[in-house]
Amino acid sequence: MATGPNEAQPGSKYDRLIVAAKGVPSVSTIVVHPCDESSLRGAIDSAEAGIIKAVLVGPAARIRETAAKHDIDVAGYEIVDTPPTEAAAAARGVELILEGRGEILMKGSLHTDELMRSVTAKVGGLRTDRRISHVFVMDVPAYTETVFVTDAAINIFPDLDAKRDIIQNAVDLYNVAGFGTTPRVAILSAVETVTSKIPSTIEAAALCKMADRKQITGALLDGPLAFDNAIDTEAARIKGIRSEVAGRAQILVVPDLESGNMLAKNLAYFAKADGAGIVLGARVPVVLTSRADSARSRMASAAVACLYADARRRSAPIAAA
Repeated sequence: MATGPNEAQPGSKYDRLIVAAKGVPSVSTIVVHPCDESSLRGAIDSAEAGIIKAVLVGPAARIRETAAKHDIDVAGYEIVDTPPTEAAAAARGVELILEGRGEILMKGSLHTDELMRSVTAKVGGLRTDRRISHVFVMDVPAYTETVFVTDAAINIFPDLDAKRDIIQNAVDLYNVAGFGTTPRVAILSAVETVTSKIPSTIEAAALCKMADRKQITGALLDGPLAFDNAIDTEAARIKGIRSEVAGRAQILVVPDLESGNMLAKNLAYFAKADGAGIVLGARVPVVLTSRADSARSRMASAAVACLYADARRRSAPIAAA
């Protein structure tokens, strides 16, 4: 696949993801608290497309009321009734995963913090030895590659060890879910030179050395890189940067959640990118959706999780999921 800036049909990368997901066995998915139109419709649309097998978890009366109000047919779906609180639905959803009832956990209309509180609970949660992190899988029309942005939703100020896990989570997803092999990872900062004045540049350099020592595997890393010379070959040439990553990055690792969130939203609103969201590092992938997500983004999130779960099912388990 060609890389670098290149106009593409909006949504075309997501179309390929969805087609690929339809080509593998559907994956049992625990949908937590789908009590508004967008979350319920997103889950049912993904199920009707053959991507997931949806189990709806939450206050049954409210789920059915939402379905009737918005003409969504849930007659053929299992509904696991819970008390009418988000916390109860989240806790029951995690319990069902631990019982082996699902291979994916999907966020409904509850708050992200409420769901992640149950996922990350020290007792009865879905923690592993790997740090939990979030990846935005972004379809940017002006860029040939599907771009990962991480972490823009979970880790606020990750330290060096956390960044190591954040990178490895994204690399594992890229390598096993059909995006390709050995992704090019750009560790972003404000500048491309190492300076004590900007700590993220020092961490970027350390992460590259960690990759040299096989503490991070399965990818090509470079950093620090500024955003322009990470994704534009001409910008990299002008700066005199020669590497296999510069100008052609496929995974963008941000310094902290604030910068990552702003980058992802800039791509969404200025570059008209779609952004699928998935949490990794737990026992199962967790699909995080937003009320602002398009139907295509919701289905793409389910498709990414499906492809990842299917790959794990067919091979030896990935370390720390």
